[in-house]
Amino acid sequence: MTKLILGLWSVVLIAMLWVPLPAYGASSAAIRAYDDVAIASKNFAGKNLQQAEFSDAQLSGADFSGADLRGVVFNGAVLTKANFQGVDMTDGLAYITDFSNADFTNAVLNGALLLKSTFRDATVTGADFSDAVLDKIQVVGLCQSASGVNPTTGVETRESLGCT
Repeated sequence: MTKLILGLWSVVLIAMLWVPLPAYGASSAAIRAYDDVAIASKNFAGKNLQQAEFSDAQLSGADFSGADLRGVVFNGAVLTKANFQGVDMTDGLAYITDFSNADFTNAVLNGALLLKSTFRDATVTGADFSDAVLDKIQVVGLCQSASGVNPTTGVETRESLGCT
């Protein structure tokens, strides 16, 4: 049964990667790619980073507060202790990304695909994870401290995570 579920998730993941993400008004030429070499600053506060790609980026302690991260891609990134307060990460993708001790207070992560990512000791007060896909073990961990209502969407954090 476990192999069947993993196989189905693999098919879903592959299918989702073939489906283009919403453009959010940015042309494909405007997509910015950041990797472990290209990042000179860890201050992204309030920036428009729609559909930006961060691959293998070492961004421990980075400040993304208030940034527009719709459609962003974090692949293999290290974002421990990063500040995501008030971000909009709708339809974002984070794969094998470390969000340990990150702060997602009042963040919107609607429809985000967050597979094989770690949220150990992350703060999610007021975050909205509606329709987001996370590994079950991460949901269980987040539900232990999840609380609040997102001020933008009006959705309760625990409800958006499916906490029981």
